[in-house]
Amino acid sequence: MPVVSVGETTMFYTVSGRQGPAVVLIHGAGGSHLHWPAALRRLPGATVYAVDLPGHGRSGGSGRERIEEYAADIVRFLDRAGIARGVLVGHSMGGAIAQMAALMAPERVSGLVLVGTSARLRVAPAILEGILQDAKGALALMTEWAWGPSADPALIARGRQMMARVNIRVLWGDFAACDRFDLRERVGDITAPTLVITGSEDRMTPPKFGQWLAEQIPGARFVLVEGAGHMVMLERPEEVASVVREWLDVVAQAQG
Repeated sequence: MPVVSVGETTMFYTVSGRQGPAVVLIHGAGGSHLHWPAALRRLPGATVYAVDLPGHGRSGGSGRERIEEYAADIVRFLDRAGIARGVLVGHSMGGAIAQMAALMAPERVSGLVLVGTSARLRVAPAILEGILQDAKGALALMTEWAWGPSADPALIARGRQMMARVNIRVLWGDFAACDRFDLRERVGDITAPTLVITGSEDRMTPPKFGQWLAEQIPGARFVLVEGAGHMVMLERPEEVASVVREWLDVVAQAQG
């Protein structure tokens, strides 16, 4: 599988499809490219890159503690992968990274899909402090909050296992980065076409935050996925993939 050098470390990624727009999937805190379902990693009509951020999955490094640093990594990834302009699809922390990258390098971002995220990602002390003081308890709390009431128990168990494998310092750094993140005064400057997707049962980034985000970004579209929680793309993979595919077609026609 491909690996590119990013600064002092390496980033692992998968790529699927060789036609249509370049789409870059950016996972959330403590995640990896596997937090994206196959329906999105193999989205028809697009060239889809699913990355592991530094310190995550099969990538090198030790992770970052600021969203700006991860955003810079994504811009470097675009450089190394030969992507002149791409649609950034980010979940939770990944959505924060996508927003930041769109402000840092607007000429490189042709669109944004912001999933289960917000312009401000304040983290509950029970999670941020608990990661270092009581990792098992914090993991249980994150698992409880991350999924909707109708989520498949097998999915929940697998998600918990994947999170438990992440280095504790990397996990803490991710949530610290989220807690420091605040673009509420700047999201109105985003110029890229934007789609915001939120689960109606999301307890970590409730729908009102996704709705507000879409209202602040000029021309953004908001989609509420009924019954889904924070891990909306895994709980409703086909529905989310269909919404993204339809939106990409509309953007392509508009950009003509």
